[in-house]
Amino acid sequence: MVGQQEARRAFEDALRTGRLHHAWLLTGTEGIGKATMAFWMARLLLKGTDPDSPAARRIAAGSHADLLTIARGVDEKRQRLRAEIVADDVRPIGQFLHRTAAEDGWRVVIVDGAEYMNRSAANAILKLLEEPPPRAILILTCATPGRLLPTIRSRCRTLKLGPLSPADMHAVLSTVVEDAAPDDIARVVPLAHGSPGRALALLAGDGGALGALVARVMDAPAGPGAMREGEMYEIAEAVLKRENGFSVFFDLLCDAISVRTRAAVRGTIPAERPADRMVDLWRRLVHLRAETEQFNLDKHQAILSGLTLVSGI
Repeated sequence: MVGQQEARRAFEDALRTGRLHHAWLLTGTEGIGKATMAFWMARLLLKGTDPDSPAARRIAAGSHADLLTIARGVDEKRQRLRAEIVADDVRPIGQFLHRTAAEDGWRVVIVDGAEYMNRSAANAILKLLEEPPPRAILILTCATPGRLLPTIRSRCRTLKLGPLSPADMHAVLSTVVEDAAPDDIARVVPLAHGSPGRALALLAGDGGALGALVARVMDAPAGPGAMREGEMYEIAEAVLKRENGFSVFFDLLCDAISVRTRAAVRGTIPAERPADRMVDLWRRLVHLRAETEQFNLDKHQAILSGLTLVSGI
């Protein structure tokens, strides 16, 4: 676990003083390290902080008897994560929490991606939160807490995870991606905004090169027809040659639009395009990406459509 000292200290203080809340909500942007934090908490509770200990090895293998992890399942037919966490996914939690701990300690449940719970699953979790058993901890990770029931949020202690410092980002990436060149890490760290998960996606998808393509798109003159059709085809082909290129390119493009819009509103850069139209552009690009990935549409055409939207503002 690297960074997030404030959140770690808050949990350690609660554990040390015996004031450990029965439910914790870890919030923060995608890839910021919420699941990593949740498993760090589990290792503290289950005496698995020493990586060579039997408890730590069982936690890493997913075989610890006092740890249950819930997340979106895989759609075997479509070979991708399901859109929701359903009631059947969370049903084992009740039985797990009400049995005696196998190692005479805590029982820990991690629900990773709690925002994906459908109504039935959320109501099942809420019932558990209303009647928590002793020496049982429920840890929810959530990138968009506004999607959770207010009654769930009110029954959890929230720990908000912030972006990692550049030094922490370098430390994480140098450890996790052992074969990454220092120059590649240096290129993606500024684009990742303190999110290790985002940085890993950028490294896998050649984020430095895709970032240069996004800058090329954003630096094109404003107005319809500013970008030639041949140039759009060239960019689309360059994006799709790279692993995960589609998702990384759209991620970086939407981020660049967001950053420039905020800067223009604050007056730190000239407002080349109206802010309300930029916000609408961002929404349309997010929808275009989501629709393309959800329904397995033509990614080449989606990129061309996105570039046309940007060029038309």
